[in-house]
Amino acid sequence: MEKHIDARGLNCPQPVILTKKALEEIKEGRVVTIVNSETARENVKKLAHSMTCSVDIQDIGGDYHISIFKGKSLAVPEFENVAGRNGLIILIGSDNFGSGDRTLGQILMKAYISTLVEVCPLPETIIFLNSGVNLSVEGSGALEALHKLEKMGVELLSCGTCLDYYQVKEKLAVGQVTNMYTIAEKMNNGENTIVL
Repeated sequence: MEKHIDARGLNCPQPVILTKKALEEIKEGRVVTIVNSETARENVKKLAHSMTCSVDIQDIGGDYHISIFKGKSLAVPEFENVAGRNGLIILIGSDNFGSGDRTLGQILMKAYISTLVEVCPLPETIIFLNSGVNLSVEGSGALEALHKLEKMGVELLSCGTCLDYYQVKEKLAVGQVTNMYTIAEKMNNGENTIVL
């Protein structure tokens, strides 16, 4: 079986996600992913190695043709990516990821939330505080991914005080309003808390 993916011009992490899905759809064969950036080339290569597949890369006219070979003995492990009681809590305290340029930070945060849909394990709970609540309200670019995460069983909680402060409580579009007591309880009882 052979599959071809043209991921030229796609932003991170789309080339990796498309390649991963194609590899999961075949028992054995070759997936050829075409990208036009060194970063995408390296990310797809790392994915292939993480899935114990062999890789051959050719530079053709400035585009990278990444051939990934998957054999029967190198099957990708199957995971059911459904949120459970794994104790993984993600606390999002800002509507942008990292420090530096705000526009870039917002792009990165949207990409991070979209990528959570594709990775294992899913978090048990995502808590939005401070300007992070802007991700869970009408007009947020992250809503599509957040709705998917909620359907997959991830609990989404937005701080009521923060929603009031930013005057967006009536615009909450996904998840539930919560309070600091519940937030403290979730964080104290969580097995692993990631703070962004």
